[in-house]
Amino acid sequence: MKKQVKTTNAPAAIGPYSQGIEIGNLVFTSGQIPLTPAGNIAGPNIEDQVRQVLKNSEQVLLAAGSSLDNVVKTTVFLADMNDFAVMNNIYAEFFKAVPPARSAVQVSRLPKDVKIEIEMIALKG
Repeated sequence: MKKQVKTTNAPAAIGPYSQGIEIGNLVFTSGQIPLTPAGNIAGPNIEDQVRQVLKNSEQVLLAAGSSLDNVVKTTVFLADMNDFAVMNNIYAEFFKAVPPARSAVQVSRLPKDVKIEIEMIALKG
C-alpha cells in the first residue's frame, strides 16, 4: 500500500501531487525544484538552485525514513545543458560514496522558470 510523504522542511506541493510516496521498501520523490520551504526561489544562479534542490530532496527522503545514501536512481532536468558541469560538481558533494544511477536531460522549460529539477528513487532504511 502506498503512503504519502509530507514534510515542512521542503516546499509544499504546488499542485495535485505528493512530495513523495513510500511503497514497500522504496521511496519516490516528486521532482524537486529550487524553492525554499517558504516558497521562494533559491537564488538566480545554478549553484544556489542545485544546492536547494538537493537539500529539498534530502528532507523528503528523511521524512520517509531514507537518506541520500540510499538513493538508487535520480533524474536531473536542466533548463540549459551548459549548466551540467556546475551541477555535476555540486551533485558530487552530496553523493560521495556510491553515487546512484542517473539520467540528465535538457528540457525546454521548468516550473517557475527555474534552472533545475531532480527526482529520486531510494530504498528505505
